[in-house]
Amino acid sequence: MADVEQNVAVPDAAGNGSDAVNGTAGRFVSSPEGTALAYGSLLFMALLPIFFGALRSVGCSKSKNASDMPETITSRDAARFPIIASCTLFGLYLFFKIFSQEYINLLLSMYFFVLGILALSHTMSPFMCRVFPANLPNKQYQLLFTQGSGESKEEIVNYEFDTKDLICLGISSVVGVWYVLKKHWIANNLFGLAFALNGVELLHLNNVSTGCILLGGLFVYDVFWVFGTNVMVTVAKSFEAPIKLVFPQDLLEKGLDASNFAMLGLGDIVIPGIFIALLLRFDVSLKKNTRTYFYTSFLAYIFGLGLTIFVMHTFKHAQPALLYLVPACVGFPVLLALFKGELTEMFSYDSSDEVLPHTPRLTHFPTVSGSPSSLANSMQSFGLSTPRRRRHTPSDM
Repeated sequence: MADVEQNVAVPDAAGNGSDAVNGTAGRFVSSPEGTALAYGSLLFMALLPIFFGALRSVGCSKSKNASDMPETITSRDAARFPIIASCTLFGLYLFFKIFSQEYINLLLSMYFFVLGILALSHTMSPFMCRVFPANLPNKQYQLLFTQGSGESKEEIVNYEFDTKDLICLGISSVVGVWYVLKKHWIANNLFGLAFALNGVELLHLNNVSTGCILLGGLFVYDVFWVFGTNVMVTVAKSFEAPIKLVFPQDLLEKGLDASNFAMLGLGDIVIPGIFIALLLRFDVSLKKNTRTYFYTSFLAYIFGLGLTIFVMHTFKHAQPALLYLVPACVGFPVLLALFKGELTEMFSYDSSDEVLPHTPRLTHFPTVSGSPSSLANSMQSFGLSTPRRRRHTPSDM
């Protein structure tokens, strides 16, 4: 019997899975149909948050609502990110070596339970606004916690929401309880897709140069930690959280109770995804009514991820996905711009010029305030956004 090849997700500094690598899951002979279905489904699921997150990022960058304001990544942030990611990865490695894996994963499950509910609620919010019956009352609510009194009073939590938000939170809570109790792969994927879509939508690179710095740095990070050490694989096998998309290779044999999974880390979706979203905003800025660079980078992502799966399946060895995704997602659009004579325009484009001046940078820890969408945005920054102490009205939703 042949070893089953399985992708393993590893958390990066932003809390997202950063790598898709192979590991041995056990003794099982998956059928060619089951393997093809698993990898094809992973590829399809990876494209969903990139495509729709990129589209939502365009509206996000033009929004005047504070709850929809993106987090802007500058070149300085991009240069530091691989270092922060490496420290976080190695720190998790030491934690799993020193402390009980059971208690660490229990703590992480509770954390991602809350985070996943907020992220999924934010993802569902636009859909709920469309289907919510107009004849039903949409009541407004506010949850406010303050510290101190008088002039020294400080807001700790200022959480405004309405009936539509409560419905989204209720549905998301059901998924959260399902995930915590059963760790079912469908619940995991719902949270994973929500995390990825929110990341692509709300994390904005300010220009193409910053994107090249970020992807180039994580390219080196990915290759080093996969090929150079066993740290990433060790953490991957120990870390239990919805930071990956999974699909069973034995679905055809065992149905929904299948247990032999192919996995793709969210970082392999979000990191290239925010670069692809940047190119879509660049397309919009050209005002030529075309999406040439977006579609080129989108197809390049499909090519890069397909090549990763092919090499992984052929050589039965761990593969850092960014080794293939970064050259494809950066190289193809740059070559296209060079061919069209728009290379200067591409590298001079600044996405932050289209966002309001008070757009936060990824420098400080966030406060917990705002509407459900802004709260999910702040929490997903994982300690990398600027503190904001502002009240939001129901219209921010």
